[in-house]
Order: sequence, then structure tokens, then C-alpha cells
Amino acid sequence: MRFIDEAKISVSAGKGGPGCISFRREKFIPRGGPDGGDGGDGGDVFFVASEQLSTLQDFRYKRIYNAPAGMHGSGSNKSGKDGLDIEIKIPVGTILKNSETGEIIKDFEIPGERWQACSGGRGGKGNAHFVSSTFQAPKFAQPGEEGTSISLTLELKLLADAALIGFPNAGKSTLISRISAARPKIADYPFTTLTPNLGVVSLGEELGESYVVADIPGLIEGAHRGYGLGHKFLKHIERTSVFVHMIDGTHLLEELTLPGDNSTEVALEHLVDRYQVIRKELGLFNEALLHKPEIVVINKGDVLEADEELLERARQSIRTRLASLRGVSPEAGEPYVISAVSGKGVNELAFEVLKYVKARRNQISRFNKETGMLSLRRDPTKDQANAESDHSKPKALLPDDPSLRRNA
Repeated sequence: MRFIDEAKISVSAGKGGPGCISFRREKFIPRGGPDGGDGGDGGDVFFVASEQLSTLQDFRYKRIYNAPAGMHGSGSNKSGKDGLDIEIKIPVGTILKNSETGEIIKDFEIPGERWQACSGGRGGKGNAHFVSSTFQAPKFAQPGEEGTSISLTLELKLLADAALIGFPNAGKSTLISRISAARPKIADYPFTTLTPNLGVVSLGEELGESYVVADIPGLIEGAHRGYGLGHKFLKHIERTSVFVHMIDGTHLLEELTLPGDNSTEVALEHLVDRYQVIRKELGLFNEALLHKPEIVVINKGDVLEADEELLERARQSIRTRLASLRGVSPEAGEPYVISAVSGKGVNELAFEVLKYVKARRNQISRFNKETGMLSLRRDPTKDQANAESDHSKPKALLPDDPSLRRNA
């Protein structure tokens, strides 16, 4: 199925039914008087966040949604039936924007969240409603009111705790298949991953810890201008707690085996440059992405095990560059060296990611307690059936916690 993460639709609530003009006409009741009933209210339009959906594919084929109108009133003071409300299901993580102004109207981050987009028109009053002591035979009734309508742009941003980023063929899909039950397509050529893949990482029943990781299609230089595929999905990493930036270690050996004078220093510099290219693209897309926590990983480290000295020099070169780019020293084990194929170092990396995910969840929890708000992020370790939200409260923005910043 094609991955659709943007759609434009028009939604309209139902029109109210017209009131009835009627006079009672029965045998032996010569002056029955007006008895026209009121029209029914038009149906409302609601959006509901559903975990059963992962794309906006349904909106590719249907773009206009109209709620039923209310029924007209009738004689004997009978009111018309209200129009049925309609519910439009959307994936969790969908943002609704006004298509005309671009204003963000609603952000669905809680499974089961229900929000009214359009209100149905009120039904018109029948002529019986206008009877008075001085006006006993009104021969008019109200028409029903029009329901509200709006043109919306739906934009899906996946709700993941961690995102795997890097150049094409860096081993991101292999890693997500190793640490979760996700089974993306894996091949030995670039741009194998065409759409983001989500996987739940479970670190054992005893620990009871899990988080969601997203495999983002590979980035290349110029991605912010539309080159390659990854630029289309960069918005999906804006909500994540941490990036796992993967570097393909085999490029180091490839450059050293090329004909000509390819010194080790030049090969190491090119390897570090690949990391910097991705960082640059993130910053050009959204500068805030440069301040998110990041874990740098050298993948396919098994091919470098024969030359431990070269592997250590590669780690130190990247560590030096990390310190200069971020303005702070990298973590003790960074860059981590793993092999997604053999599984070496993968468990250690998974637990390192968990540290940042838990820190972010704790920050959100503290913020919610201080403001009296419910969690705005999905926690896959808890039962979402108890998730309730007060939609009458304005959504506050989560403050940026400097303690969680890894980058300057």
C-alpha cells in the first residue's frame, strides 16, 4: 500500500431541517390552530484518532465529507429527526490545518481522541412556535440554518520515540528488523526503503520497557531541496525524542582500496564528512532538529574488526568532530560500533536509546503535572483505554529542557 501522509479534504455539517407550516384540521374541531413542528438539527462532523490507521490512504479517494441534513418538521407538532453525526477516522499523529490560511487547528496525539470539526445547522421553528395571544394564526415558519464547513489539509507526522537516520544503505532497515518485529524490505542497493517503517522495541517482560522506533528513508545531500526521498519524510522525525545517526563503516574500507594515493587520513575525513552532510540537511530543513539528542553509530563494524587500529582511529575522528559540532563532549561510548547483521552491540544501543526516551517521557510527565494537562505523547507501555483529555483547555507548548540537549 502506498504511504500517503498528506491530503486535502472538504467537510460540511448538515443543514437544519425547515419548520412546518400546518394547521390542525380535524372533524368537530373547527379552530384547531397552528401545529407545525420544528425541523431537526443537521448532523455534526467529528474526527477521531485511531491506532488502526497508519496512513492517509483513505483520503486519496474520498475528499468531500457531508453530514446528513435534519428532517423537516410536520403537523401535529412533530419535530423532524436530527441528522446523523459522522465520524472521520484518522491516524494518531495527524495535524489538521486550515487549507486557506495554513493555521494549525488540531493536533491528534492521543489514541481515541475525538474532536468536532463542523457543527450542524439548527432546525427551523414551525409556525406553532410563533403563536401568541395577539397572533394566533401565523402562516410562516423558519428555514433551517446552514451547517458550518471548512477545507482542511491533513498532515501525518508519525509518533515515534526514536528515529533511524543516515545515508541510503547505511543499514537502518536491518537494524529495525533486528530490534523489533518490523520487517521492511532489505536489499544491497540504495533507496530500498521508500516509506517510513515503525517498530516497537521491547526490552523484556522483566523490565517492562518498550518504545517505538521509525526507520526513515535515506537522506542525501540536497535533501532539503527535494533531492532523494528522505526529505518527504523529515517531518516524521520532528516529534521523536532521539535520533540514531547511522554511518556505514564499509565506506572507509572502500576508499582505502581504491587505486591511487588514498591515505587513511583522507578516508577518515570523508567518513566524517558524510556525517556532517546529514547534519547540515537536518538544519536546513528545521534548525530545531540540530538540538535534539543524537546517538551516532558506526554500522557494519564487523568488516572493520580485522583492523582494530583503523576502527579506533575512525571512532576518535568522529568523536573529535562531534565535540566541535555540538559544543559538548560526546558520551563515553559514542560513536557506538555495531553490526546490525550479526547483532553485535545492538542490545547496548537499544538500552542507550531507552535512556533518552525515558528522560523525555519524564520531562513530559513533570510538565503535565505542573500545568494540569494530560500526556500529549503516546506511551506504548500503558493501557490507552484510560486516556482521556479535556479539549476545552488550550494546548500548551512543551518547554525546551536544556538538560536533554546533546547539541549546542
